[in-house]
Amino acid sequence: MEIRIAGFGGQGVILATQILGRAAAIHDGLHATMTQSFGPEARGGACSAQLIVSDEPVLYPYVTRADVLVAMSQEACTKFSPEVKPGGILIVEQDLVRMQQPPDGVSVFCLPATRMAEELGKRVVQNIVMLGFATAITGVVGEEALENAVLSAVPGHLADLNRKALAAGLEAGRTCLRNPSSGMETGAIPGLAAGVASARAPA
Repeated sequence: MEIRIAGFGGQGVILATQILGRAAAIHDGLHATMTQSFGPEARGGACSAQLIVSDEPVLYPYVTRADVLVAMSQEACTKFSPEVKPGGILIVEQDLVRMQQPPDGVSVFCLPATRMAEELGKRVVQNIVMLGFATAITGVVGEEALENAVLSAVPGHLADLNRKALAAGLEAGRTCLRNPSSGMETGAIPGLAAGVASARAPA
């Protein structure tokens, strides 16, 4: 599976990709390779990471046609959504991305991950919320493997917060899959075609 996670500095894009790769390679026994790129080093600069996950050794470490794109900013969605292959999945940060038309043949899921993280108490865990959501939607790794990878990557005093963030994202993803229209916020992504699913932040 070819995966790209992209956004801007401060959203935890690189850490999220590292955690997902660790979940695959260490905890799920798969093969994984990761590459990353940054824009300006200052906080807020564009950044993205590519992750290839396979049950066989990875021979080419770069995304050519993404199976999954997680876009956490408008720039990321605009730049990388054309590379998502037909039948692929586009996951966007609902409050930060506006798009008129998704790529042909691509399933789009959206989540207000930043808002959900703020409601948990710290915006910094937005990446973990989104990671849980993306994992529930794609099934790229097992939930237990992902939790183990998250807890091994964060400081001990933040373990409980990150566990809650992960659980919130996973549950939102499961809800979307069970009922794609549940929690739809009309106009959240104006003009999108039918078949786009979203999950609402808990009340």
